[in-house]
Amino acid sequence: MAERKRAEEMPVRVQGKHIAVTDALRAYAEQKLAKLPRYFDRVQDAQVVLSVARDSTRGRAQVVEVTVWCDGLVLRAEETSEDMYTSIDRAVDKLERQIEKFRSRIIEKRRLDESRRRRRAEQSAESALAAQGMESSSEPRIVRVKRFAMKPMTPEEAVLQMELLGHLFFVFRHAGTQNISVLYKRHDGDFGLIEPEV
Repeated sequence: MAERKRAEEMPVRVQGKHIAVTDALRAYAEQKLAKLPRYFDRVQDAQVVLSVARDSTRGRAQVVEVTVWCDGLVLRAEETSEDMYTSIDRAVDKLERQIEKFRSRIIEKRRLDESRRRRRAEQSAESALAAQGMESSSEPRIVRVKRFAMKPMTPEEAVLQMELLGHLFFVFRHAGTQNISVLYKRHDGDFGLIEPEV
């Protein structure tokens, strides 16, 4: 009953882009999204956009885009299939996988934070002695400097090198332009490339 009450409190906006949304489709989307509030304290809003796109292989593709605003996060999923109901199912499944991944990270972060707190408590006596005579500052400091030779490489080679190192970013000299470029891993798993304007 409590879950039903929370689900009713979550506003779900279902709209069509160049298509009419039937009552059945609206009810189905609302029903599928009704289980999301159980994962969060507050789901402020949910938006579902239904549309039809031309697909070269399947003809008319049924597209569903879902955006949910909750607990300070924005979750988004887009799915396409030959059937609108299937697209809704897949989009909600994708959202649930994102939520589980997020919750796993939060739990892991809490464990790490607790471990760090314990370690800090054990080292507090040493830290207090080391801090004597040193001026305390709340400003962030540069605690490590790395220098390395930059051989020119293509962005594809830089991606491979970054993945081999297990880093989230990689600085390299672009073989085509000879400029310094920065490659970084995006939250969606793809890569971004920052290049200076010439």
